[in-house]
Amino acid sequence: MKQLPLSLTRRLAGALFLIAPLAGHAAPTLELSSPDRQLRVTIDTGEQLTLAVQHRDTQLVLPTPIGLKLSGIGTLGDHPRLTKQQRVSIDATVRPLVAQKSRQVRDHYNALRLDFAGGYTLEVRAYDEGIAYRFRTELPGQVTVEDELAGVHMRPQDTLYWPQEKSMQSHNEHYYQQLAVSEAAGKLVGVPALVRGGGAHLVLTESGLRDYPGMYLHGEADGLRAVFPKVALADTARDDRNVPVTQEAPYIARTAGTRAYPWRILGIAADAGGLLLNQMPYLLADPQELKQTEWIKPGKVAWDWYNGNKLYNVPFKSGLDTRTYRHYIDFAAENGLEYIIMDEGWYELGNLLAVKPEIDMPALMAHAKERGVGIILWVSWKTLDTQMTPALDQFARWGAAGIKVDFMQRADQWMVNYYERVAREAAARKLLVDFHGSFKPSGLQRTWPNVLTFEGVKGLENNKWSDKQTPEHDVTLPFIRMFAGPVDYTPGAMSNAHRKDFVASFDRPMSQGTRAHQLAMYVIYESPLQMLADSPSQYRANPSSLAFIRQVPVEWDESRVLHADLGRYVAMARRRGDTWYVGAMTGSDGRELALDLSFLGEGSYQMSSMEDGPNAAVFATDVQPGSASVTRDSRLTMRLAPGGGWTAIIRPTKQSQ
Repeated sequence: MKQLPLSLTRRLAGALFLIAPLAGHAAPTLELSSPDRQLRVTIDTGEQLTLAVQHRDTQLVLPTPIGLKLSGIGTLGDHPRLTKQQRVSIDATVRPLVAQKSRQVRDHYNALRLDFAGGYTLEVRAYDEGIAYRFRTELPGQVTVEDELAGVHMRPQDTLYWPQEKSMQSHNEHYYQQLAVSEAAGKLVGVPALVRGGGAHLVLTESGLRDYPGMYLHGEADGLRAVFPKVALADTARDDRNVPVTQEAPYIARTAGTRAYPWRILGIAADAGGLLLNQMPYLLADPQELKQTEWIKPGKVAWDWYNGNKLYNVPFKSGLDTRTYRHYIDFAAENGLEYIIMDEGWYELGNLLAVKPEIDMPALMAHAKERGVGIILWVSWKTLDTQMTPALDQFARWGAAGIKVDFMQRADQWMVNYYERVAREAAARKLLVDFHGSFKPSGLQRTWPNVLTFEGVKGLENNKWSDKQTPEHDVTLPFIRMFAGPVDYTPGAMSNAHRKDFVASFDRPMSQGTRAHQLAMYVIYESPLQMLADSPSQYRANPSSLAFIRQVPVEWDESRVLHADLGRYVAMARRRGDTWYVGAMTGSDGRELALDLSFLGEGSYQMSSMEDGPNAAVFATDVQPGSASVTRDSRLTMRLAPGGGWTAIIRPTKQSQ
């Protein structure tokens, strides 16, 4: 099995190893159970390698062919000849450099390694939280992967939360429609995708994605089949960001013959809330390669693009200029925000070395340094590709804190390698990375922890041109998109409206749902680089909302699910140090949710809340601060308006500390 680095703290609790050479007539079917024995995966090694999964007493995944089709070799998995098997049980602790869900992550699984004649291996892991598998090959030189057999065979009546795609050249931003698995036949599905049926929720995604294309899914009559972008032989640049592939190879990857392939992940939970704590994608990622990390600093960001650099109650005309960005820096410094982003408009498109004349970059960098604020610079991916060394060198000389890379819109092998090249080159210059216009997180943030967040989500910015950014969407994506990793949703709208009053406006955007719904996102949505999307003027006009946002951290020592129902509501409690943060969001229906504070420690606490006001069902901006003394014995009620929210910060009182 793969050896974890010594830098990780590991606790091997009764690790059991069994290595057995096999006779040619060995039984073709092998089973592996999760530590709690609620999940069982069955591998058939007869005529074709297949994988099936049982959850409790229900067959959740029907036998599904798996394998690799290699040019000149054939399909690894056809007529497999098993030569050896090895079993191991691991119970370890991983401490992420950047703590997304928790400061410590338990890595507890049973594993089965199957070696086959022909130079390939299948590794399977069974966690209490799901199943994962991957192939390894030990073949000389390079291999050409024509295709990979993967996916899930399921019951046609199971419900698919369908992230529809038109093609694999995509922004990977989805709304999640519900339809029966049988109705997805012939359709292209993005990843992660969720299937509900058989008394469980199953999320499909991947991790350890390196030198290989990203996975999509194609609807079939009996389930979902994995499909992959083929190797790009030619592309055509329409401008600085749209570079569609115009010629493809008849294969999906050309890669080293000795390597491990990406993990195929089936995250499984009886209750949807279990998906919110699942950390399989992180645990299965390749371990950290970056050695010097003391400079990596997660934080909150004053963001300019959503609000269009529009200020008011200032003594100057705002715009894309030095004075406006100086104002953003001062706003960030005054409110303890670690960063600002200078989004599109600071350079002449097509040339990262040509700063617009309205912007004095050295002066802004000097002012930001003086105020203790970092500047993150937006870049279009194609221009960065063309000018990577001189541009990143220039950013480092200026003293920039990081880059926001946008509009990749592809997931072929070359583009996957581009992500890692950006991460590596940025790290060499101590630059953070935010991948916007990106595919979903697939483990890169563990291997290169200077990569803090990814878009790949229908985020707040869609309110500028669409009315589909509903509260129901907001309480669906934590169970699906957030499962894969950090999500750059960019919350924080201060103009809020219910659907009947909502108007899409590019220059003066508003959000659907209540103000408290937006505030709760800072607790629910996980991103170690978390945006404040609205204008500094808007935040100053709403001081209680700003005061709440500025106090919420972006890393968590511990997370707990309080209530969860896919597409209807979600409530979580998260701890940083001795302070707890509670967030609750609902879809279109108003509701009351019980708040049991038994997760608190001993002693008394002071709770400061931001709740839907008494008129929030009509005026979505109606938010009401609250305060109460509580203990772990307290039982409260969170009252949420339609499209509403509830959130609180709970600190020990001084006499309890």
